[in-house]
Amino acid sequence: MWSGMLQVGLVVLPIRLYVATVEHPVRLHEIHVADGSRVEHRRFCRAENREIPYEQVGKGFTLPDGRGVPLTEQDLARLPLPTKRTVDVLGFVPYEDIDPISYGRPYYAGPGPGADRAYALLVEALARTGYVAVAKVALRSRERLALLRPRHGMLILQTLLWQDELRDPGDLAPTTPLTDRELELAEVLIHEFTGISVSDVHDDYAHALQQLVDAKLSGGGLAEPAEPAPALDLMAALQKSIARAKASSSQADDDEVHRRPKKTPAKQTTGHRSRNT
Repeated sequence: MWSGMLQVGLVVLPIRLYVATVEHPVRLHEIHVADGSRVEHRRFCRAENREIPYEQVGKGFTLPDGRGVPLTEQDLARLPLPTKRTVDVLGFVPYEDIDPISYGRPYYAGPGPGADRAYALLVEALARTGYVAVAKVALRSRERLALLRPRHGMLILQTLLWQDELRDPGDLAPTTPLTDRELELAEVLIHEFTGISVSDVHDDYAHALQQLVDAKLSGGGLAEPAEPAPALDLMAALQKSIARAKASSSQADDDEVHRRPKKTPAKQTTGHRSRNT
């Protein structure tokens, strides 16, 4: 957990950072193909031509001439960096001005002791204006650009890539001219597919990998999913996709109607209705 100060002009309040996400990667290991045993990576010292224990491994800075300057944790703690313990807000910009390609790792930025009121004020002010704070902060031994944005009554600190870390796409973008009819059909297709619940989408890689392992162990076959063929006739593909999307939407509506509980008809009464006197 990182703890420090958030500085906005002359306003300074204590905050704490907490990791906001957890990934569940399916890890593959390096093995010796001949016998399937795991491959180890050992710490080897070139100068002494021998393997060294973990306790003798440290951090260092390599000079242009190849010499290494050892840097201990105590040395790094004395690093003369203003953002080492301070999230320094540089300014505020509209949220949409930050290109998502720059997004790094998100952290929850919670208030420190005695900072509840100032913290709540900043969260609400950002939420009302639609602005985010652009800041600098030192995390994991390096200074990073970051943004602060409100989410569910809290601040999210999202690290950003520096501009020189973004690669220029060059001439990858196509320059093919498009017709008005093609654009019209493409917009219709987008509208037909509008609406998706991200929480309902799941990672199928782990299941597919388990199927592959089972097939390898049993010696059985494994059916490969069919790859879609390129749609060379763009107009025909757009029209067919729209028709399929509409049919799917109509079927979903019919299924929803059938799932609804049927209303019980009101009982009919005979005779005269009595009056309250």
